[in-house]
Amino acid sequence: MAFLHGATRTHSGPRSGIKSRSITPYLLLAPGMIWLVTFFIIPIFSLASTSTMVRPEGAQIGTYVQELRFQNYVDAFVANQEQYVRSFIYAGIATLLALAIAFPLAYTIAFKAGKYRNVLLVLVVAPFFTSFLLRTVAWTQILGDEGPILSTLKLLPFIDDSLRLTATPFAVVSGLTYNFLPFMTLPLYASLERIDPRTLEAAGDLYANGFTTFRKVTVPLAMPGVVAGTLLTFIPAAGDYVNAALLGNPSTKMIGNVIESRFFAVVDYPTAAALSFTLMATILILVTLYIRKSGTDELV
Repeated sequence: MAFLHGATRTHSGPRSGIKSRSITPYLLLAPGMIWLVTFFIIPIFSLASTSTMVRPEGAQIGTYVQELRFQNYVDAFVANQEQYVRSFIYAGIATLLALAIAFPLAYTIAFKAGKYRNVLLVLVVAPFFTSFLLRTVAWTQILGDEGPILSTLKLLPFIDDSLRLTATPFAVVSGLTYNFLPFMTLPLYASLERIDPRTLEAAGDLYANGFTTFRKVTVPLAMPGVVAGTLLTFIPAAGDYVNAALLGNPSTKMIGNVIESRFFAVVDYPTAAALSFTLMATILILVTLYIRKSGTDELV
């Protein structure tokens, strides 16, 4: 009996250990899954339900009933297609400008900064220490009629005195580029910093000049950072509304401005929800095509 009792204890121990180990991953995932379900899955379903509602005739503003009217999507897109297309154009231009600025910056920090590397990285993320709204308001002063940029430009003989930079597409794109520049710079730096300098030296040993080394070695190795940076810049820029509201005019409104107005001013929840879903679907399709085209499917 003692032998059997001991055998029973011997066998039950490993089983309980295996059971405990099998439960541990799920316990670790639980907080994240609860957060995801509460603040993403449930709101997504709520938004989907709202997008097919209609306002009954004679009902007060803000009162809607579910009738599964998918025509809301078509009506919302047709009525706001100009702002919809403009959002992607502005976001695309801002992303290209951010890439053109961030790549040399990240390259310099990764390979040339030396002991000043940490200082430069702090300067890159320093804008995050202030509010997004305040940074955008600051650009109204920088690009204003009495601001440093326009004042300097007007010193040139071929610049018209009536030139304005605020309330223009230039101002909106400039604000988008500036505000999302760190999102482009940091992934690029992370990719470039991982490149072994001996790889670049080997390219030189094989008689590659500086430009060929950059094109054939540096850029391909930095592609994960390029893809991540462009996605982190383009996606929020396409849905942004602060820059267009503060730096633009009615003719430079983006789809984010329309959604914000429909939700809070017009109280047209179905149209706002339909536009939000259309924007998300379009971004998802573009991101998937972009990642597959760039050959970095593992990032999905």
